[in-house]
Amino acid sequence: MADKQKPHIPANVKLPETTLRAFVLGAILSVILAGANAYLGLFAGMTVSASIPAAVLSMAILRLFKNSNILENNIVQTAASAGESLAAGVIFTFPALVLMGYWTEFNYLETTLIALCGGVLGVLFTIPLRQALIVEHDLKFPEGVATSEVLKTGEKGGDSVKYLIWGSLAGAAIKFCEAGFKIWQGTAETATVVGKKLYVYAGVNLSPALIAVGYIVGFPIASLVFLGGVISWWVAIPIYLGINGVPDGADPTALGNEIWSSQIRYLGVGAMVVGGIWALISLRSSIGFALKNGLKALKAGGKNLTDTLRTEQDAPMSWVIIAIAAMIVPIYIIYLREIEDVAISALMAILMVVAGFLFSAVAGYMAGLVGSSNNPISGVTIATILTSALILLALLGSGAEKGPAAAIMIGAVVCCAAAIAGDNMQDLKAGHILGATPFRQQIMQMVGVVAAAFTLPLILQLLLTAYGFGPATAERPDSLAAPQATLMESVARGVFAGDLPWAVIYIGAAIGIVIIILDQIQEKRNSFRLPVLAIAVGLYLPFELDSSIWVGGVIALMVSRYQRRHRKQINGSFEEAKQRSDHTGLLVASGLITGEALIGILLAVPVAITGSTNVFALMEKPIGSLPGLLLVGFVCIWLYLIAAKAFRKP
Repeated sequence: MADKQKPHIPANVKLPETTLRAFVLGAILSVILAGANAYLGLFAGMTVSASIPAAVLSMAILRLFKNSNILENNIVQTAASAGESLAAGVIFTFPALVLMGYWTEFNYLETTLIALCGGVLGVLFTIPLRQALIVEHDLKFPEGVATSEVLKTGEKGGDSVKYLIWGSLAGAAIKFCEAGFKIWQGTAETATVVGKKLYVYAGVNLSPALIAVGYIVGFPIASLVFLGGVISWWVAIPIYLGINGVPDGADPTALGNEIWSSQIRYLGVGAMVVGGIWALISLRSSIGFALKNGLKALKAGGKNLTDTLRTEQDAPMSWVIIAIAAMIVPIYIIYLREIEDVAISALMAILMVVAGFLFSAVAGYMAGLVGSSNNPISGVTIATILTSALILLALLGSGAEKGPAAAIMIGAVVCCAAAIAGDNMQDLKAGHILGATPFRQQIMQMVGVVAAAFTLPLILQLLLTAYGFGPATAERPDSLAAPQATLMESVARGVFAGDLPWAVIYIGAAIGIVIIILDQIQEKRNSFRLPVLAIAVGLYLPFELDSSIWVGGVIALMVSRYQRRHRKQINGSFEEAKQRSDHTGLLVASGLITGEALIGILLAVPVAITGSTNVFALMEKPIGSLPGLLLVGFVCIWLYLIAAKAFRKP
């Protein structure tokens, strides 16, 4: 179905879009939001879209200039959100190379080149898909629509940036007290074994950012993530211990974490691979439609920019083809340097291009259906890495030392491309509604990718030096869990070592199939859906992260119920009041994430310099988790009240 909506700014009206200040501000915000999302993803295993916070920040800053306009603001958020998306692709894959011991530190040149090429390919792959997915196909693109509404509202004036600032200050202060001053522990958890058979565990991470993630993704998705944690920790681990018994003298909490790390989290691998395959199967006709139109546009070569309406001007397809070919060359050289085999390196490059284009189409389509925050990037990446590892195993043999790293590098390019593709389609949808020039947005997407690609390796190295990645140890008590990267490393290495727990993976695949069947039943009933990849994420996240995300989802549900209960007590439209409330809550939640993440990065500087995580510690040992529980409880109440107040009072 073609999109008949008239643009906010007509095609015959030209406003300054790609100004010098837009380039500078877009690049700066891209770096800041990329750093924040990198920290969040390494810490929590989930990332969120930063399009709306970027739009609000852009409006607040550009309002200082007299002649700024809505399309210029849109251009800035386009660049900024591209950096945030590239961060997801980078942190899901590159830390795996460190975790497997292939790198001892992040190789700046290779990390930058792979991230840059993957991100640029993600932009290029979406150019021929824009017409099919945005103009001709009736997809929701929820974050793109929301961003356009925020920019329209900002055009009329307002001070919504204060909510972002309040949230940032609260998130930063709590993070500094916990991780800097070391006043309280960051996690409250307990476990016990009853009768050497029944294992009981409960835990919650005392992070406002995780609460905010749950609030942003909403109660349905947060509940499914929590369900995955319940399956792993309240069902699978007790069954495992019931079969194998509990070692004498074992600490219940440490025992549960060890079993989850070595066995149970592989349930998520099986469920995720099944989910990725199901995404391809269920969307085959729509993806075919998008690919057919994209290839048609590539073959046609595109029209001259002066021959089409301003609001339909894409980058010329001849440029796209040349740029794709140019991106393949440095990636091939990197692969050749690692594998030292011309034929296999060429095969890896071909695999990367085919998988990248296919999964970029999947990511673009899924972003239109469920939003880029809920896009199954980790699912398609782990499917890519598993497939690549199996192919390389057949070609190189099990003794190939560089085989696992090669599989990760293929997955890294695909992951970066897919992450960028999903987010860029949201931005192009916002631009389509507002009347932006697609060609100029595509330029700014490149700007955001380049700015982030050159800075993310430095941020990753800083975080690695200060905190470390993977499960916490006595030497690294504040280690960032990096859940996706840990899983990617285990799969790639396990294929070549032959020690993957295939029985657990098959059980996870079976769980995924059962969930898909239940989801199809729910779809026919027009009832609550069960997307398999949301549950798969919960399966491989530590339980204390799942539970914190769920708490944020519960707050979002409470706000929604408050809105319905008081719909008759407001002046004006219910939809306007709901949108105002949702927007306010989203900005506070985004601020909590941004403030906590930036403090985490800033704290890493003195930690990396001194080699001690106790640089600002006020006491020898944290006093427990109670202060953190109380503060996070206050944050939950505050988030609820501020969203409720915005509903009642404009």
